[in-house]
Amino acid sequence: MDERKLPALSSYRWVILGIIALMDMISNYTQFQISALATQIMPALHISPAQFSSLLMAPMLVAVFLSIPSGMLADKFGAKKIVTIGCIVSVIGAYGRLFAHNFITMMLMLMMFGIYMALLNANTIKIFSTWFKQDTNVAMGIFFASASVGITLSQLTSSLFASVSAAYIFSSTVLLILTVLWIIFVKDTPKGEPVPKSEPVTKYLRVVIKSKKTWLVGISGGIGSAATMSFTGILPQALINGKGIAIASAGAIASVATIGSLIGSLVAPAVTHHLNRAKPYMVLTRIVAGISIFATWFTPAGSLMMANLVIGGLFGAANGPLMQGMVAEFPEIGPKYAGSAGGLVGTVQLLMSYVLTVVISAIAGQNYLVTFAIQAILTASTMILIMILPDANHVRD
Repeated sequence: MDERKLPALSSYRWVILGIIALMDMISNYTQFQISALATQIMPALHISPAQFSSLLMAPMLVAVFLSIPSGMLADKFGAKKIVTIGCIVSVIGAYGRLFAHNFITMMLMLMMFGIYMALLNANTIKIFSTWFKQDTNVAMGIFFASASVGITLSQLTSSLFASVSAAYIFSSTVLLILTVLWIIFVKDTPKGEPVPKSEPVTKYLRVVIKSKKTWLVGISGGIGSAATMSFTGILPQALINGKGIAIASAGAIASVATIGSLIGSLVAPAVTHHLNRAKPYMVLTRIVAGISIFATWFTPAGSLMMANLVIGGLFGAANGPLMQGMVAEFPEIGPKYAGSAGGLVGTVQLLMSYVLTVVISAIAGQNYLVTFAIQAILTASTMILIMILPDANHVRD
């Protein structure tokens, strides 16, 4: 079998992608229930704003510690077994929220809940490169878009439940159903696909650590994520305090960027598929996204600002699936070491995004112009790393 091509009859890959996308969607849906239900959760748990932020980030912080080990173990034993264990623990954590009546207990439950997504995120590169080969970017685009769908649905539907407990039960039950589907239907490799020979776990990590290109993908993703998280976090506040926009309107305006991100994740792989070289397009997206972020402060509220946010979200999210998708194509990585590579990328991204977000806040404070300027510079600066890396359409050349 050609190592880059997948037989047309392997339509089963769409089943794999569908289940993984739904698992990503419910992960973000569940995580951002904390945000959507904040006015009820904070008084019930008697927590401060700082503690609330810790709860919101808890599922993501787990990945800092689990991404690399889970990728190494998946390379040796297969992603399905590793993620299955995570799913079981996460279902317990998700339902455990019903019995969490203080900060410490809720923090523990949310960290347990985040385990399956930490394991899955680390291994999407491995799974998609095995099942989708030359179409890995397409799968990555759908996967990235599913996160935006989950966040949007969480914001739209959480208030419709009769109680916080009802909202928890719904999301937990959906995760339970998806866990069953994962166990029954997901396979590590297509029928007839050769399984790489197992090696000592430490060798997987040694190979990945030596891959400079994998490090560059992680660093680029970390810088981009930091700028995006900082921008998303401060935008409603900037609109309310800096431009005098009403709270309800500011939230609605800020959410528009998510629509652009969803479109960008889906469209970018399709666009680059029709280009001989993807690098000029990828550089352009970083420039446009940076300009859009900086222009936000000078754009009047209304349709013009919403258009700017859609454009910023569209171009800002374009490179994520392209960068992630190329990792398994690096000659030194391939499907054999893709799990460990995905773990390294995930760990670097999360650490950098967390640290840089704090640094941006410390430097800019409440000066929104400076904040947006730093975010814009960071966003545009990733084009330097893109220019160093191989072209996404010619990684193996």
